[in-house]
Amino acid sequence: MIKPFRIDVPQADLDDLNDRLARTRWPNEVAGAGWDYGFPLARLKELAEYWRTGYDWRAHEAELNELPHFTTEIEGQNIHFVHVRSSNPDALALVLTHGWPGSFLEFLDMIEPLSRDFHLVIPSIPGFGFSGPTHERGWDAVRVARAWAELMRRLGYERYGAQGGDFGAGISIALGAVAPEQVVGVHVNYLPTRPDPEVEVSEADEARLDTVRKLMANRPPYQALQALTPQTIGYALTDSPAGQLVWIAERFAQWTDPATPVADDRMLTDISLYWLTSTAASSGRFHHDTPRGSRLPCRVPLGVAVLPHDITQSVRPLAERLYDIRHWSEFERGGHFAAMEVPDLLAEDVRDFFLTLTKDAA
Repeated sequence: MIKPFRIDVPQADLDDLNDRLARTRWPNEVAGAGWDYGFPLARLKELAEYWRTGYDWRAHEAELNELPHFTTEIEGQNIHFVHVRSSNPDALALVLTHGWPGSFLEFLDMIEPLSRDFHLVIPSIPGFGFSGPTHERGWDAVRVARAWAELMRRLGYERYGAQGGDFGAGISIALGAVAPEQVVGVHVNYLPTRPDPEVEVSEADEARLDTVRKLMANRPPYQALQALTPQTIGYALTDSPAGQLVWIAERFAQWTDPATPVADDRMLTDISLYWLTSTAASSGRFHHDTPRGSRLPCRVPLGVAVLPHDITQSVRPLAERLYDIRHWSEFERGGHFAAMEVPDLLAEDVRDFFLTLTKDAA
């Protein structure tokens, strides 16, 4: 059963957040620390004070409630999604999947341009936001992909495309693998490509692979903690809003293009979703339950958008050994949160890929 859903956070939860922020115990910081030891104290205090006294959750909640929200239960798990129908009844449907530490909010600025040509289904990954928390192990990328296939079946879509970045990219590719008869193509804006000594690459691509090698040799602390002990870090993030704030704000600070920053209000709305739904631990479990490097063979057409300030940049000769690459774009700006940083460019790229696919198939 699919039910309409409305966001209505209890005022007591907002009052509790305000009280906790006001009573934050701050650590000291050595003089001139900058980023040498982690997120700068002055910047975090600024964000926390704005979250407490300037940011208006109710205003953003009202804006979000202008969208058509729904929930359904799949495999015993509550699934939240936004469903926006195009004015064209014969339009292709797209399922757009966020990553971590994102949410369905990533796609807000892409809804209007994409819905001109596509029906849009924008779910929250189990364990994230209003699809959380999860209550059993095993919600990995493949299981989420199977849930998306069931969701699209319930909505009556026999053929559709998939798009995503970060974890959303992996889920979208997995969806193409588990439902190849339904998925016309997959578009991603994040596609890690590992070095392969048998593949000759250009000097520029070799520089990209050096970045991958460094990441593989020095696993980011957040990733190691959530992949190994998500419950342990979850206690701190669920109890301290300042902790939840810095855990995510650091990713936005380090993964975005300085020329295309995400506005503080949008970032705080995303962080508020994690806090108000108590999904720090359950969203972290996705790192634990989805093994690194695991994937199913995906034979559907793939479109790739490469962002210059992303964590890594894909190498096309390596990607072509694994996927049926039909579309490849190199952006001049944007970072890991492409749907929030450069929604105009990403929406245009997504539109071009899927309209070309459907035109060729006609």
